[in-house]
Amino acid sequence: MESRRGPLKSAVPSNVVSPVRRCSRTACGRPAVATLTYVYADSTAVLGPLATYAEPHCYDLCAEHSERLTAPRGWEVVRLLDGSAPARPSGDDLEALANAVREAARPQERAAEAGGGRGADPREVARRGHLRVLRSPDN
Repeated sequence: MESRRGPLKSAVPSNVVSPVRRCSRTACGRPAVATLTYVYADSTAVLGPLATYAEPHCYDLCAEHSERLTAPRGWEVVRLLDGSAPARPSGDDLEALANAVREAARPQERAAEAGGGRGADPREVARRGHLRVLRSPDN
C-alpha cells in the first residue's frame, strides 16, 4: 500500500526478535542480567541470576536496576549470587582478614608471650607466622 509520501510501514514489527532480553523497567533498554521474583507469602523479593527463559511473573533487570533494587517497607530482599560473578566479601570475611594481618604483623616474641602460659599444642607439627599445621586426629 502506498501513500503520497511513499510506502506505508507496518505498525507491527517483523518476526525477528532480539535474542538479548531487555530490562523490564519502563524506558530502560539495557540488556537484562538478573531476574526478580516476588514471594508474597514471605514478603520477600528474590533477585538472582538471569533466568533461562522469561517467566510471566518475573522481571528481568539490567545491572544498574538490579544494584539499586529496594523492596517495600517490611519486605526482605534476598540476593542470590551468580556462580560466575565475583563474590563480595562479607563483614565477617573482612574482620577475619584484618585480624590475620594484625597477627602476622606482631613480632614473634610478643606472639610467644601471648601463648606463654598454655604450653605447646601436642598436635602442632609446624608453625609459620600466625598459621599452624596440626596433626590429623587419627594419626
